[in-house]
Amino acid sequence: MINNPGWQLNYIGNMKPVFNKRALFSNASYEYLIPAEPMPYSIVTMRFRTKRNNVDTVILHCAGESYNMEKRETVGEFDFYEAEVTLDDKEIEYYFEVRCGRIICFYDTRGAVDNIDDPYPFRVIPGFKTPDWAKGAVMYQIFVDRFYNGDKFNDVLSDEYAYIGEHVRRVENWEKYPAAMGVREFYGGDLQGVMDKLDYLQELGIEAIYFNPLFVSPSNHKYDIQDYDYIDPHFGVILPETEVDENGQLLPLLNSGDNNNRNAARYRARVTDKRNLEASNLLFSQLVQECHNRGIKVIIDGVFNHCGSFNKWLDRERIYEGREGYEDGAFINRESPYNSFFMFHNPDAFPYNESYDGWWGHDTLPKLNYEASLKLQQYILDIARKWVSPPFNVDGWRLDVAADLGFSAEFNHKFWKDFRRAVKEANPNAVIIAEHYGCPREWLKGDEWDSVMNYDAFMEPLTWFLTGMQKHSDDYREDMRGNPDIFYGSLKYHSSFMTYPSLMVAMNQLSNHDHSRFLTRTNHKVGRMNTLGCEAANEGVNKAVMRNAVLFQFSWPGAPTIYYGDEAGQCGFTDPDNRRTYPWGHEDHELIDFHREMIRLRKTCQELKTGAVKYLDSAYGMICFARFSSRAQSIIVINNSDREIEINLPVWLAQVPWECSLVRLIMTTPEGHDSVPGIVGIQAGHLIVTMPALSSAVYRYEG
Repeated sequence: MINNPGWQLNYIGNMKPVFNKRALFSNASYEYLIPAEPMPYSIVTMRFRTKRNNVDTVILHCAGESYNMEKRETVGEFDFYEAEVTLDDKEIEYYFEVRCGRIICFYDTRGAVDNIDDPYPFRVIPGFKTPDWAKGAVMYQIFVDRFYNGDKFNDVLSDEYAYIGEHVRRVENWEKYPAAMGVREFYGGDLQGVMDKLDYLQELGIEAIYFNPLFVSPSNHKYDIQDYDYIDPHFGVILPETEVDENGQLLPLLNSGDNNNRNAARYRARVTDKRNLEASNLLFSQLVQECHNRGIKVIIDGVFNHCGSFNKWLDRERIYEGREGYEDGAFINRESPYNSFFMFHNPDAFPYNESYDGWWGHDTLPKLNYEASLKLQQYILDIARKWVSPPFNVDGWRLDVAADLGFSAEFNHKFWKDFRRAVKEANPNAVIIAEHYGCPREWLKGDEWDSVMNYDAFMEPLTWFLTGMQKHSDDYREDMRGNPDIFYGSLKYHSSFMTYPSLMVAMNQLSNHDHSRFLTRTNHKVGRMNTLGCEAANEGVNKAVMRNAVLFQFSWPGAPTIYYGDEAGQCGFTDPDNRRTYPWGHEDHELIDFHREMIRLRKTCQELKTGAVKYLDSAYGMICFARFSSRAQSIIVINNSDREIEINLPVWLAQVPWECSLVRLIMTTPEGHDSVPGIVGIQAGHLIVTMPALSSAVYRYEG
């Protein structure tokens, strides 16, 4: 009893309770907000945890009202208080007040604090629910051209057409580093290649694939859409008969009458012939069905802020001019039905002399003018429905630069509300995840996006803490590396902008197509491929730090998302070097095995997906936290410092019994990882372990 931190001897030798702030806990997860995703006008139960027999009063402050909470049960070392609140249909904020004698403290998303401050109260949005399948789902991002070439016949051919002033090139060497202007290079990855590698992805354990854009486009990244209605035949299917002219002769690669090669006959035939387009859509629907058969969901990229200058609505390159089934584009005909889709700065000129508004000034990325065209709005909403409906049955959208869409904040929010209604009516279980930097709160109120790519509350703080690097490898800061106060502070601050439904489906990535590969960041080289060269991205990397990052990624709330090849040890500076090909035949099998094991643990330990989070301890280079529920508790320990440390963790704060044994599920060291279970005893509610330099581990108790 003397060792119990909830008690101490007073001056006459009697036992006297001491206010234990560390034992206080609540959050908006399913055991502390019941139900966690309540409907409007329903009753919710809010729970709060204290040390047993340790406080006098717990008060819930909710939506301007105060409720004295009742102690409902005592379990182990803790008392649990409850209060019921009747909701309306509006978002509410709440926090707790705890009194022990003369001591008063408050509890919000930061934990126990002396005062309440924005933006940290807990929040509940009645009626806001995100798909259950996406909560904590393991996702895998595929940049299709660089994943696997399954169909050589649909490859983009060298000199097939010109893009941004130069001819495109087919890369014959799969292992070649991307060129500085690699947007014109095509390695041949396609949907058949993904189909061919589904066994690998299923065996790895992924639960959803997020595809970078798939629609018709002249670039390898396809963020400049040419036709939203069809999968690009270069990713899909190109039929042999569509490459010959009416006399049965093979169409030329170059149109000799066009010095700029903007009207290449074979490209035109390949991407406008409805036989290729329909066959490509059919292949995609078959791929989605095969994914579903394996328990894998599919998310596709929606690029709706802008399109491409090749787009059939503009047709600056005259790809569609005169083609059967296509109307004239707005660039070549002032009477085009698509004229209102774009903002022309000199509408009286003809042709328009490239005077349209381009996103960030890029004339290859014409910004869509939604406010001027109800037809455009309806078209995109129809596209939103189309791909989440039969026969495609896609499971969600990732929205590119979503906050930029439109020319005003008012319209932006109106459109995303319409977009959500369209998607959810067609497929209620489809997820909507937006690319966004900065505070996303205004879009995460339950009527627009479901969540975001989690840069600010995951990728940024974790990268700074583990590597000291900025996510583009553009800066190194020694004061950020290993600093737990900045790390936890950043996580708490940015996570507070998301309610529980959003946080659980946030896309938690270490790398993606816009940032340097995480493994490259571990070498602390500041620069890019054009300043340091591609080979420098491979030099001096530290796989131990990578393993620490992955262990954190698969232990943290949200949807851990692997960028293709990260699991195989791929390196690369920021775009385009981060878009290297998957290293088939040169994989790092230990790293793949480690990912596979972490995915297995996440799937078998439910608390790692949906459990509450409790910070336990920290020091320079060291973070320790728990993911726990009433049923099981996982303790995560990460030592990212270059020295061995002994850690004494108060795991009783995560509801681990006072005297018990934990199972060590996995351990990483600079040499690799060990998933052979080990038993560790708990003494007086504490876990005492020695952690080698650059190591991490997961310990678990299941009662």
